[in-house]
Amino acid sequence: MNNYPLINSETHFDMVIVANGSYPENEVGQTIIRHARHLIACDGAALSLIDHGIRSEQMTVVGDGDSLSAELKTRLNFFHMAEQDDNDLTKATRYATTLPHIQEGSRIAYLGATGKREDHSLTNIALMMRYYSEFHLQPIMITDHGYFIPTQGNSTFKTFARQQVSIFNFGCKQLKSKGLVWDSFAYDALWQGTLNEAQGDEISFLADGPYLVYLTFEGKRKCQSNRQGK
Repeated sequence: MNNYPLINSETHFDMVIVANGSYPENEVGQTIIRHARHLIACDGAALSLIDHGIRSEQMTVVGDGDSLSAELKTRLNFFHMAEQDDNDLTKATRYATTLPHIQEGSRIAYLGATGKREDHSLTNIALMMRYYSEFHLQPIMITDHGYFIPTQGNSTFKTFARQQVSIFNFGCKQLKSKGLVWDSFAYDALWQGTLNEAQGDEISFLADGPYLVYLTFEGKRKCQSNRQGK
């Protein structure tokens, strides 16, 4: 059984990787970056980090360097990876796996991986499944509104009432749930498992394959009537 806690600004990660998408506006993402003990920037993301007060010596920058000036690269801990078979997020992840403190199952936070071009966002979200299955990591993509966690088999997630949950099936023939407003099943299309809701402090899945779970930071607000006295 895989067990996943709630993600918040105090969650510990073995590595934090920042992509060159939209810089986090949510306090959770910003705090995770500020407190990161090991921080990797995907190429041009180094500029955003510096603009937000992160010192050059606090990060390692991985990529082909095409968005960085020659002068800046001399001040950075820059690891050059010019090949184009993988995108910058995957290059940074591959580099992370070479570090001695990154082991099988290490928890890696990904931030700044969405928010600009939609095809890049979809690619980066889908790559969480690759990093989980091929690199044997525990990646968690954090956005301004919530987080994506790839998993497989039987899994339990800590939640709270009215937390919004979406499930994306990547190969399960069985995908049963407990604790959701609407029971899950082995969805045939990506949209089918979206916009669900946790009923309490835990949801669980009985599954026979891989799937991706998205959970929001805030719960759905109850509708309130604008009419006086209602």
